[in-house]
Amino acid sequence: MNDNTITSAVIIGAGIFGVSTAVQLARRGVPVTIINDGPPANGASGRSLSWLNSARMRSEPYHRLRMAGIDRYRTLAARHPDVNWLRFDGGLTWDMEGESNEIAAAYRYETSIGYDAQHLSAGEIAGVTPGVDARAITDAGAIFNPGEGWVDLPSLIALLLQEFADLGGRLVTDQGQAAVVVNGGRAVAAETASGARFTADAVVLATGPAVPKMVAASGQTIGDDTPIALLVQTKPRAHPLRAVLNTPRVAVRPAPGGTFSLDADWAADEGVKVRADGGYDIDDAVVAALLAEAAKVMEGNPRLEVASIGVGGKPIPGDGEPVIGALKAIPGYYVAFSHSGATLGLIVGELLAYEVATGAEHPMLATFRPERFASR
Repeated sequence: MNDNTITSAVIIGAGIFGVSTAVQLARRGVPVTIINDGPPANGASGRSLSWLNSARMRSEPYHRLRMAGIDRYRTLAARHPDVNWLRFDGGLTWDMEGESNEIAAAYRYETSIGYDAQHLSAGEIAGVTPGVDARAITDAGAIFNPGEGWVDLPSLIALLLQEFADLGGRLVTDQGQAAVVVNGGRAVAAETASGARFTADAVVLATGPAVPKMVAASGQTIGDDTPIALLVQTKPRAHPLRAVLNTPRVAVRPAPGGTFSLDADWAADEGVKVRADGGYDIDDAVVAALLAEAAKVMEGNPRLEVASIGVGGKPIPGDGEPVIGALKAIPGYYVAFSHSGATLGLIVGELLAYEVATGAEHPMLATFRPERFASR
C-alpha cells in the first residue's frame, strides 16, 4: 500500500544512507532524485571497513538498531547467495596485554544480552575460524562472534542503484557541493554548486562527515566527533582468513577477489596530514607499518601489498550515537549521520524513508533525534 504524504524527495549524498533511503522511498512510490558531488560511494562508504557487528558495549537502543541492521543483511544474503561482497563468517577480536584488557568483561556483557559470543584461548582459535596467527593472541584470549560479517559497500550501493533506476529514480552525479535550500522556514530544494536546483517536498541530507557543517548553515547544531580515517586495500592474496579481525594494532577485513581491507586509528593519526587546501599527505612508512601489523595477525604472516588507499572523515556524532530523522525546526529537512554506516545502512534507509513518506516517527529512532544537541 502506498501511504506516502509527500509528492517528491531529493537526497543529497550517494553513499549507503542516501541510496538506501532513496530505494525505500521509491518502493513506496515517492519520486526521488539523488544528487552527489561525484560518483556514487565516493565518500565514507567507499573507504569503510564495513564490519557488520554489534560487539562490545553501547546503549540498548543503539544495539537494537544494529541488530535490526544485521537482520536486513541476512535477508539480503538469502536473496543473493552467490555474491562475493557480503559474507557472514564471523568476527574475532582481542585486546592488548595488561590492565586495559577487557575481553573477559566484554564476553560477559555480550552473553548477558544474548549476543552470540565464544571466549577462546589462542590454542582454540584454529579449530573455530581459520587464517589467524595464534601467536598474536594475548593471554586473556579472544572473542569469536559467529553472527558477524562484512559487506563491500560500493558493490551494495551499485545493486541498490540498479533497483532505484528500475523504479524510476533519478541519479544526478558529479554536481559538486550541494546545499539545502530553506525558504519560508522549510526545506524546499537542493541546489548544486553549478546552480542547478532540485525542488522537493522533503530534502534528505546524507553526506557523511559533511552533515554537521551543512546543517550549521541553516542554524542547526549536530555534535561532531569526526576523525580522519585511513583505509588500505591490499592486492589479491590467496589466504584462508575469513573472519573480520579487530585487534589491538590493526583491523583486517576480507574483501572481494582475495583482497583485504585494513585500518587502525593510530595509522590515521600518525600517517595522515591535512594540507591547507583540504587534501591529504600520506606517510608511506606508516602505511608499510600497517601492512606489517596485518601480516603479524594472519596465518603464515603473508607479504601484503597496497592496491589503493582511502583517506577522509569517518562520520562519528559528538555523543557516539546515530543522528537520524527530521530537523524539527525546519520542516521537510531530514538528516542521516552516524558511525557504523555499513551495519546501519539498510535499516536506517528503511526507517528514515518510513518517516519521510508518512510523517510519523518510528519508535526505534526515538533516542537518535537531531534536536538532542539543541540544548547542549
